[in-house]
Amino acid sequence: MGTTTVGVSIAVPEPYGRLLQDRRASFGDPAACAIPTHVTLLPPTEIGPADLAGFRRHLLRVAAEGRPFPIRLDGTDTFRPVSPVVYVRVAEGGAACAELQERVRSGPLSRELQFPYHPHVTVAHGVPEAALDRAQAELAAFAAAWTAGGFALYVQADDGVWHKSQDFPFAASPPVVPHQQGSRTPTRI
Repeated sequence: MGTTTVGVSIAVPEPYGRLLQDRRASFGDPAACAIPTHVTLLPPTEIGPADLAGFRRHLLRVAAEGRPFPIRLDGTDTFRPVSPVVYVRVAEGGAACAELQERVRSGPLSRELQFPYHPHVTVAHGVPEAALDRAQAELAAFAAAWTAGGFALYVQADDGVWHKSQDFPFAASPPVVPHQQGSRTPTRI
């Protein structure tokens, strides 16, 4: 039996998640409809079927030790010229995301990252420069905030689409509710 590709992330809640996914599609990103809007904790990683149960137990332990924390997205930036990516910045909650991803990666799927960890929400990847420029400009005023109450394990299907496999709420997590006060929406939707 082959391997499964998994990832671990914090979902961007509605209405922000759908809005950013739709905008990603509008920039011509072919992966937009295959990837739910998220902040990555563990990038795509192959795992054997015999190791998946142990990894789930590890994620349960990480979640049990976790506490809810605020996340605020604000504006855009890019990884260019190193990587053809435009993203929405994690303006608050980045340190908590970094600590959480270290704990997620410390277990059975311990792995090195290709680049230093930088929490973000991708809004355009691998599209022409003009589309990257458009994404960076059109979402420059985007802002959203919520309390992260946990994370989820995602599995990539054979068709490349990512599906949530299991939620891992933090201990004593409140429900995820987007913060309405002070939130801005993109100026050009």
